Amino acid sequence: MSNRKANRAGARELRHALLPGTGALISVGLFSVFVNLLMLTGPLFMLQVYDRVLGSRSEETLVALLILVAGLYALMGILDYARGRVAARVGAGLQSRLDPRVFGGTLVNATSDGQSPLRDLEAVQRLYSSPAFFALLDIPWAPIFILVIFVFHPMLGWLALGGGVLLIIIAVINQFATFRPVGDANQKGAASNALADSLRAQGEVVRGMGMETAARVRWQNLRNMALEAQIKSSDLTGTFGSLTKTLRMFLQSAILALGAYLVLQGEVTAGAMIAASIMLGRALAPVEQTIAQWPLILRARYGWRGLAEFLGSVPDIEERTKLPRPRAILEVRGLTVVPPGGAHPTLKLDGFDLAEGQALGVVGQSASGKTTLARVLTGIWQPVSGTIRLDGASIDQYGEDLGLHVGYLPQEVSLFEATVAENIARLSEKPNATAVVAAAKKAGAHEMILQLSDGYDTVVAGGNGKLSGGQKQRIGLARAMYGSPVLLILDEPNASLDAPGSVALNRAIKEFKEDGNAVIIMAHRPSGIAECDLLMIMQDGMRKAFGPRDEVLRAKVQNHEDISDNLNAEAGP
Repeated sequence: MSNRKANRAGARELRHALLPGTGALISVGLFSVFVNLLMLTGPLFMLQVYDRVLGSRSEETLVALLILVAGLYALMGILDYARGRVAARVGAGLQSRLDPRVFGGTLVNATSDGQSPLRDLEAVQRLYSSPAFFALLDIPWAPIFILVIFVFHPMLGWLALGGGVLLIIIAVINQFATFRPVGDANQKGAASNALADSLRAQGEVVRGMGMETAARVRWQNLRNMALEAQIKSSDLTGTFGSLTKTLRMFLQSAILALGAYLVLQGEVTAGAMIAASIMLGRALAPVEQTIAQWPLILRARYGWRGLAEFLGSVPDIEERTKLPRPRAILEVRGLTVVPPGGAHPTLKLDGFDLAEGQALGVVGQSASGKTTLARVLTGIWQPVSGTIRLDGASIDQYGEDLGLHVGYLPQEVSLFEATVAENIARLSEKPNATAVVAAAKKAGAHEMILQLSDGYDTVVAGGNGKLSGGQKQRIGLARAMYGSPVLLILDEPNASLDAPGSVALNRAIKEFKEDGNAVIIMAHRPSGIAECDLLMIMQDGMRKAFGPRDEVLRAKVQNHEDISDNLNAEAGP
């Protein structure tokens, strides 16, 4: 799908998500109609006071008008409050409907430029509850107020119209002049935040390798660039805001002066003079407020555009017919895989079969395609061509349930800020204690977990600083085995394990196979393939050798090829 088509598809999805709030938005529009009509209360009251009450010196008329005005203002306040609450709920409803979709999309396709789609969604939501949204709704009423001023006197109307046109011209110039600087400020701010998040996540490496100064300087440079861009955009928007405010106040004084002149000439009444000044201020107020709130409007505009691009690039997960628990029979045929954002395939694999109770070892040097294979078998990456079938069904037919049948231990294990039990239970709110302990025992991690400060209830903090690499790897293996999957895919599972940990790993793999399940192990240590029945050697993303483990090793020896490099090479994608 082309970028343009993807963006259109994303925009359609956004409009569809906004559709349930259409009725509420219509009510907001109706409330705005009555609010703006009731805005005429003040000018008309002044007109009556100056022209009727003062002229007739009638206290009864003044009291009656005051009571009427109090009721109208109360009604206006209620309607204004109602439209604010309704609009805020429209924005909240939009965010609530899109949150699961956007969050799920970020897990599938994390952005690399630091712009978070969730923040884009929040920017759109904030617009609905901000004064800027109502200013945009009120702007169309400016011509109506100016038309009323024409009724008082044409000269007053032309002055109001000229001032309004001038403010609109300033608003248009403001839009074009600030669009790029505000976007640049947002982009640079996001880049500095992304670097800060990355440095915090790698805090141990930064401190352990004496990178604090270099990291701080690099982050500070980005931060300074972001601040400079923000100041530039703020100065620019502030200039237009101050210019608009000054011009609006001058126009009100100018129309008051012109009205006074016309009063002296006997062409208008004093009440019309005051009413025209108040009405002009009301007509120009939303224009001024729009310019003052322009950065917020632009951020929402960027957010809407970013969401459209993001949703168009990440297809929604379709509802799938729930399939029964599969057998551990894996068939791979003709795989070609291009990493997300890449242009060239990193994996071209003819295929292989894996039966129940079998373990396949995959070895190869860095960049041989081992991790790519692991990612595509778990459904993290999608192949350009080829098929992957589990018990006869392609893995995409299982939908989200695929993770229940396939356990995955990535090369770099990351635990979440939760208890050990919740991590093993894959962040379930109420972990099944029996299943958690069973998975830990299968992974040989039960005794190790019991030695932690609070056992299974030990809270794993951000960065997992309290746990060693081997402990994280064994907890990660328990997480992969939780829920009795039929297929385990282990990417360098013994990379951080000591000798007892490797023994426990091999025992776990043996017992897993004995239960009729299958295992695929990406390994660079000989101990990693001790329980493997089959062996596949990969090079440059292609299969170099495949077959029973002992036969492949024997053939290598007979051909005087050194397998040790493959088994001892560092893990590569």
